[in-house]
Amino acid sequence: MKTVVQSKKGLKTILSIVVEKKTIQKKMDERLLELQKEVALKGFRAGKVPPSVIKSQFGKSIYGEVIDKILRETSSKAIEEKKIKVAGQPKIELKTFGEGKDLNYELQIDTLPQIKLKSFENYQAAEYKIKIEDQIIETKLKEISVNNKSFEDKKDNEEAKRGDQVIFDYSATVDGNKFEGSEGKGVKLELGKDLFLKGFDDQLIGVKKGDLKKLDATLPANHPKKELANKKTIFECKILNIKKSIQNKIDDEFAKKMGAKDINDLRKMIEKQISNQYLQALNSITKKEILDQIEKNHDFELPQNLIDQEVSIMTKNLKDEEKKKHKLNNEKLAKSRIKLGLLLNEYGEKNNLKVSDAEVKSEIQKQIQSMPGQEKMVLDYYQKNPHASQSLKGSIYEEKIISLIKSKIKLTTKTVNTKQAEKIISDFNKLSQDQVKPKKSQSSEKSKVKSEKISKK
Repeated sequence: MKTVVQSKKGLKTILSIVVEKKTIQKKMDERLLELQKEVALKGFRAGKVPPSVIKSQFGKSIYGEVIDKILRETSSKAIEEKKIKVAGQPKIELKTFGEGKDLNYELQIDTLPQIKLKSFENYQAAEYKIKIEDQIIETKLKEISVNNKSFEDKKDNEEAKRGDQVIFDYSATVDGNKFEGSEGKGVKLELGKDLFLKGFDDQLIGVKKGDLKKLDATLPANHPKKELANKKTIFECKILNIKKSIQNKIDDEFAKKMGAKDINDLRKMIEKQISNQYLQALNSITKKEILDQIEKNHDFELPQNLIDQEVSIMTKNLKDEEKKKHKLNNEKLAKSRIKLGLLLNEYGEKNNLKVSDAEVKSEIQKQIQSMPGQEKMVLDYYQKNPHASQSLKGSIYEEKIISLIKSKIKLTTKTVNTKQAEKIISDFNKLSQDQVKPKKSQSSEKSKVKSEKISKK
């Protein structure tokens, strides 16, 4: 194999590659011998079909298969020999080929830019600590208590009222006919929450244990069976029991039911949960502040094919009209993403950062623990979607890089309360929205200023 750099311009390199005919013939002979063990032809014993006969019958397809394999192997070898960092899939253009001929082809490659990282030591950013007010913790504690209320039986002659739990069996019909899901046993409804069907709860107010109650309701518009959507339905309900809610006493016993050691531990758990929700948003702001400085202080050419690919991914669900309308903004955002991705990856490689399988498993385990009752669903998701694990690995890798950068720059720690945090997050979101909006023309901006001046007079 002979490889020559035919041209190199910007981020595009063209290699000219020649594979000698004797190499191709050797690969053909090897493949024919392999096929001899597999091919069965009438008149020949299994495994004894002569290679010449196999070639006469399947020569063209075998040659195509061999050439395809040679192209893959030689193109990879050529890229490795020339130490080229490839951006995207290279293109192959065949020049000369055919049995008894050398294989001559061009490999057109989009290359990654050479990146010279600048020092991050002069960068500055704010990192936040959050102080959750006692009042917010107590409000959340009461909310948990209400959402996890207990119920006790009411007397047999007591009527159901709003806030009570009614337990009943039902049998439903549409136009006098039963349907799939038309029967239910031991259904529990807390009256007033309207979790079953609209208006259903109100019709149960006033019932007593042992009553038979006929109710009218309308099935939802999004019913799984389209023929039942918005259908008037008659429910015949047998009231099995009525329970009244008991206000929880917020003490150590209640805390233990919620999985805490005691009430103070539960308060700490609530504080941590609320704190993490704010910190997730605040940390994103810190990260954006750092990334903006990195992007601003580095300048290099970007591969056009990566830009086109990123724009395509970003706009795949948009109509053509929307794509045209926001073309410039989409390209700008795509360039920013690619540039930052290349910079962070370069920094990660320079510092030999890696993500182990154990770290990915640990992160999946954290997600499982944070979603009680849905552990199997989370585990199944990652097991059935390998790309999800790969994406998670990428996120962990990026966080490792950001953490390392944070250790190199000047970080100012700011302690804020929830109101201050909400303002910081709100201002950041507003600024982000303004930045993605298409800029108005200079003439329209001038018109706006002029009209404002007139209105002030």
